[in-house]
Amino acid sequence: MSTSDVVESDLVEQIRSAREQIVGELAKTIVGQHEVIEQLLISLLAGGHCLITGPPGLAKTLLVRSVAQVFHLKFSRIQFTPDLMPVDIVGTEILEETGDGHRGMTFVKGPVFANVILADEINRTPPKTQAAMLEAMQEHQVTAAGTRYELPEPFFVLATQNPIEMEGTYPLPEAQLDRFLFNVKIDYLPASDELDVVLRTTSSKPAPIEPLFSGDDVLRFQQAVREVPIAREIGEYAVRLVGITRPAREASPEFINEWVGWGAGTRASQTLVLGAKARALLKGRAHVQTEDIVALAHPTLRHRVLPTYKAEAEGVTIEKIIDRVLEEVPKP
Repeated sequence: MSTSDVVESDLVEQIRSAREQIVGELAKTIVGQHEVIEQLLISLLAGGHCLITGPPGLAKTLLVRSVAQVFHLKFSRIQFTPDLMPVDIVGTEILEETGDGHRGMTFVKGPVFANVILADEINRTPPKTQAAMLEAMQEHQVTAAGTRYELPEPFFVLATQNPIEMEGTYPLPEAQLDRFLFNVKIDYLPASDELDVVLRTTSSKPAPIEPLFSGDDVLRFQQAVREVPIAREIGEYAVRLVGITRPAREASPEFINEWVGWGAGTRASQTLVLGAKARALLKGRAHVQTEDIVALAHPTLRHRVLPTYKAEAEGVTIEKIIDRVLEEVPKP
């Protein structure tokens, strides 16, 4: 065994062990939601952003803040409202008096200058403000008064959307939704877990979250993810899964032509492969398996596949369409 193999094996074990430590630490404040936590960790290790959809009151803010605390990262929460302006996110220049009596413009950084951003109800703010946030997500920098400012690394955005009370909202266009690595769906807890939450939160305060890692550790883990090998046939399987969602093509199944108005693009294939690599490391493997691709199909595709009016009229959900896609494409 070569030295590089030993290093790689050690790093795989470190990330697998890190997952257990993180889950154990988050259990101090978060009950259940194991799949949601796993998808958030995968997104963080893959260096992408998440869109999370779910009803209010399910501890989304607490979950994201707890993840930031575990990794000792700076956390910032932005509540998106109809009157929020781009400068409220990015920052602005103010006139300030210097020590020698002169006046000059000073840039005051906005809340986007953090490592972990919770963009709460991003669909409740106008497109101009949404665009300012999405530019920061894509470029990892912001521009103010013609000057570019680099955002801190790592930089992770979790944007939430409330599936109810859609009046007066500004839904994100499909092209902007595609910038999110995953669309994570959070749902109500089972009754037993909900009882556990109620008993915990109405008694003594939970133990504080202990920081286990640093931002440098996250960057190191992200680099390790990209070095995980994937067999060509598994990569081809990911590409076929995404490709079959595109209607009006020669190989498109009939259910896709009927139920899908717009399919997923190449970024979805990239997401499946990169996310699968991160999931493999979290599971203690140095290689990608088919199960990693299958496990991430729903969070990867649910915001990138646009159902037709016919599908909605027939009560066909996007989850059902993805299930059919998984059935249609043979596994390697």
